[in-house]
Amino acid sequence: MNSRNWLQSLLFLSITGSLIVAALLVLMISILYPSLPSLDALTDYHPKLPLRIYDAEGGLIAEFGQERRAFVPIEQTPKVMKDAILAIEDRRFYQHNGIDTTGILRAIRNNLTGRGHEGASTITMQVAKNFFSSPDTPRNIWTKIKEAMLAIKIENAISKDKILELYLNQIYLGERAYGFATASKTYYDKDLKQLNLAEAALLAGLPKAPSKYDPYIHADYAIRRQHEVLRDMHRYGMITDREFEQAMNTPLKFQSSKRQVQTLGGEYVAEIVRATLYKRYGEKAYTSGLRVYTTINNKHQAAANTAVIQGIINFELRHGFRGAEQVISLPPGKLTASGASELLRDFVTYNQFVPALVTKVEPNLLTLVTKRGAVLKLQDKAILLVKNHMPPAKRTPQSLVPGAVVRVYQQNDSWMVVQLPEVESGFMALNPETGQVQALIGGFSFQRNKYNHVTQGRRQPGSSFKPFIYSAALDKGYSPASVFEDAPISFTSTETGSNSSWEPRNYDEKYAGPMRLREALAQSKNTISIRLMNAIGARYAQNYLRRFGFDPKDHPAYLSTALGAGSSSVWQMAAAYATFANSGYQVHPYLIEKIIDSRGKVIQAVQAGKHVSQTRVIDQRNAFIITTMLQDVVRDGTARAALSLRRPDIAGKTGTTNDQFDAWFAGYHPKEVAVAWVGYDNPHNLGRGETGGRAALPIWINYMQQTLTGLPIYQYKVPDGVLQLKVDAYTGAQVGEDDPGIYEYFYEEHLPQSQPENLPGLFDPEADHAPEDNEPSFLERLIGEHSGGSNEDKKLPVNPAAKLLNPN
Repeated sequence: MNSRNWLQSLLFLSITGSLIVAALLVLMISILYPSLPSLDALTDYHPKLPLRIYDAEGGLIAEFGQERRAFVPIEQTPKVMKDAILAIEDRRFYQHNGIDTTGILRAIRNNLTGRGHEGASTITMQVAKNFFSSPDTPRNIWTKIKEAMLAIKIENAISKDKILELYLNQIYLGERAYGFATASKTYYDKDLKQLNLAEAALLAGLPKAPSKYDPYIHADYAIRRQHEVLRDMHRYGMITDREFEQAMNTPLKFQSSKRQVQTLGGEYVAEIVRATLYKRYGEKAYTSGLRVYTTINNKHQAAANTAVIQGIINFELRHGFRGAEQVISLPPGKLTASGASELLRDFVTYNQFVPALVTKVEPNLLTLVTKRGAVLKLQDKAILLVKNHMPPAKRTPQSLVPGAVVRVYQQNDSWMVVQLPEVESGFMALNPETGQVQALIGGFSFQRNKYNHVTQGRRQPGSSFKPFIYSAALDKGYSPASVFEDAPISFTSTETGSNSSWEPRNYDEKYAGPMRLREALAQSKNTISIRLMNAIGARYAQNYLRRFGFDPKDHPAYLSTALGAGSSSVWQMAAAYATFANSGYQVHPYLIEKIIDSRGKVIQAVQAGKHVSQTRVIDQRNAFIITTMLQDVVRDGTARAALSLRRPDIAGKTGTTNDQFDAWFAGYHPKEVAVAWVGYDNPHNLGRGETGGRAALPIWINYMQQTLTGLPIYQYKVPDGVLQLKVDAYTGAQVGEDDPGIYEYFYEEHLPQSQPENLPGLFDPEADHAPEDNEPSFLERLIGEHSGGSNEDKKLPVNPAAKLLNPN
């Protein structure tokens, strides 16, 4: 065969082969193209946007959803971000039709010549992959061909800008971040428009391998990839020589890889909001991009979390060290930071209580390595919790040894040894003028215990409930100067209708005889509260409680209700005390201020004044006088520790339940109400001396110390219809201006007598005076049952002694 025939044969074979390949391609396209998925997912793009919950200042509290994503239109994407992406991913994006043949040839040449490992996928092909290929789709030649064909279909249906917008918002960039807007927030805590060139270049390098170039895990790889992006931008004329040099030398500052909403204690708030939204919208709540703005004040929430933690730490210090969580065998030689982290891998950090491994124990010196790898050498006050279990103290079962796992907590710049608490706490603060909840701590750690002690916990409020009974008495004509007998009361088993007697006692077992109500509330006298409840009628008091938002069924018409024998939540108590703080209006606390959809439309917003009653539920004079009495609780009574705040405008009441199961303090300033509770989930004694004044009040003080700073002292005005008159300090009777006595407030229609009144007492079946036919008997007053002249037998309840509460 001569050369001419050989060339003709070669040409024939080439043409035939090309025709066959072309035919096969046409056949393949005709088969595959109709089977390509619809582009509805692109043309009607609705990204899965998480539910985000913010505080009142716009700070993120939490987000719920499988993907962290924020949609940003192409017009709002800064040029520097777009240029960085195009330079490294697809610089001919605006020239090709979805498949960049020039780029493919270049990639083949570079890969064969060893100039580098380069891919040939265009941005359009990546969009096709991200939207229409699942993670487990095999990455073979057929998948590549199908994605290439899909890219052509996308290019024919959608504009270039829209394709780039889809890519910018859909691509995965590590740390659960989808899209460049979310990545900007995740890595820098910045909006896209705030990024500089160096920061944008690092983000642009992430799509190739998000895990490999994650700056938190592989900082060196991430910076190397960033430099590659910058060199491409410089090579293709997107940045100047000066911009290139400056960006190459710009240090990058990343935010923490894990946003610690625990530092605010905001998980309980987030869960309340999440549950509310889920109930309303179902699963769509997690994918629709709803933004919920709460009433939570960032500063107040942080103050509340700090106060609760400090209160719990102090409680644990009083009760002593219970021992190490575990003792681990340490490896030989010096323990490295990574080694300590590995040994502590299964120990979770709860609300800043960080696991730490004891490596050396010396007299007054404890050496530890934290889970984060920090080496600590603690002494003196920092080891107060465990000092009695270190040399030279006598060895105990709780003695610390190398390998012991304990907890440490950082307060400002100092560390201290702590322990995971068994006790729990709940705290809530609100604005009494609006009902806005400004701080809410549902427990020590949501991660450890999801039970919300503010909204779900229903406990006996103890003596913190007494002000509501005193308020009811004021409306019955009594005054702070009314005198009652502080003396023991004893009820037999026959009188109580049970197998045991009931003997209400004062907490300190001391009795002062005749006493004015103002003094009795300040000193939290139980016997006087019982007598006052009897005087106004248990049924009347029960109905009166509705004015503060209490449900009567939670507070039976028993005399023991005067001592807080019913059940209330921290949320209810805060709302009720707000009525005193705002001069008589009922308050319905709320957390959600507004809800905004993914397009920025407000779909729900709170109407001003909606959560406060339009009219007063108690007389303004009543609220004023009760406030002055509760100020005396601080000034001269069981809450004297609050004098450390040096604010005469605060008021409140301590509360401790029977056998010291629950400790409370409820108090307020005219601009803020706050309630603190301390107790065990499985109710049992908190310990000797753990009253409301010792366990709960310090939390309240700590919080108010941080939130009231800078507020001027509030000057209370005496309402119309209130007179200030001079009375005898012992009898409460009005005296002349020249006589010895004290000044007291009175309703103008309920003025004191000029002679002492006979002290009201309980009706005693053996007393000279017997009750009238329609008048409730002693026993009926005790159990709260009376129905006029009915002769039907009354079934006696369980012994009220079981519900009796102590003061404070």
